[in-house]
Amino acid sequence: MQLLIICCPPPPPALFSLLGLYRLLPRYERAGWRTMAMRQTPLTCSGHTRPVVDLAFSGITPYGYFLISACKDGKPMLRQGDTGDWIGTFLGHKGAVWGATLNTDATKAATAAADFTAKVWDSVSGDEVLSLAHKHIVKTVSFTQDSNYLLTGGNDKLLRIYDLSSPETALLEIAGHTSAIKKALWCNNDKQILSAAEDKTIRLWDRSSMEEVKTLTFDTSVSSMEYVADGEILVITYGKTVAFYNALSLDLIKTVEAPAPINSASLHPEKDFFVAGGDDFKLYKFDYSTKEELESYKGHFGPVHCVRFSPDGELYASGSEDGTLRLWQTVVGKTYGLWKCVLPEDLGAENSEQLYTSNPEIKA
Repeated sequence: MQLLIICCPPPPPALFSLLGLYRLLPRYERAGWRTMAMRQTPLTCSGHTRPVVDLAFSGITPYGYFLISACKDGKPMLRQGDTGDWIGTFLGHKGAVWGATLNTDATKAATAAADFTAKVWDSVSGDEVLSLAHKHIVKTVSFTQDSNYLLTGGNDKLLRIYDLSSPETALLEIAGHTSAIKKALWCNNDKQILSAAEDKTIRLWDRSSMEEVKTLTFDTSVSSMEYVADGEILVITYGKTVAFYNALSLDLIKTVEAPAPINSASLHPEKDFFVAGGDDFKLYKFDYSTKEELESYKGHFGPVHCVRFSPDGELYASGSEDGTLRLWQTVVGKTYGLWKCVLPEDLGAENSEQLYTSNPEIKA
């Protein structure tokens, strides 16, 4: 399917009411020109039957990039990243899946679940490769850059590192958190680990010594954490706050207050802006430098639990309580993936006439 977006600079107002694709937002007028912004038209990815609680993109591969989603229905799904097209479902968990990730080249997937296991999958064939037993619910999984080691964390308050070539028992166990671990990530070229827990702390650990390097303490539990390797930036959300820290020193860079409680945020690869989603069903886009709210969109029918930018920065994906993922364009109106922008002069006379009298067209 391809979503046809007609880009009209500027068309009659009647066109907007008929097509429903655009919203005129006058920003300024200069020398007779009017600047307008087009309405965001997200792609909806269905298939899950319960809330989507985590998602992750792979790196860019020769076959494009890929998207994995974790859901309380216990069936993590793999999709083509730029279109949202379903590729397959990983079957094997017997409880809600709380975390999911892909390695850089999208050959392996890992999932964390309420059935007290973390599983590693061949993401090409869909086969289960390993099932790593834990003593409690597993919430988070993360591959090293070389895909040889897997980091896990969950309700037993321990961080575990598995050597995937010899996974019978955890290679290392790191204790220190006093409540369930919600997220754990490798950082600093896999030399250190970042973990966020319900004990209202984020901790930085040294991998070799297993010692705690530094701790951040908050007034409320951290709802999400994203590590941006380029620039060593840590993106944290708690309450209505989106906070940015240096990932190596845990020194605060800046904070931004959102209009509603935020559950997840993601920084664009070029660091020009970031997006956030939360309890009011909306996606917010902010200028990273000025902290100005640039846009807000409502498309989900439930709180937004997770949001991430694609590796090329052309789109961002969101997962929600409503059981769907949605893909949103970073630059609205640009031809990319299933979004196609067509100018009126590129249409024939017959199609131009239909443009003013028909509904938006979805092309296969």
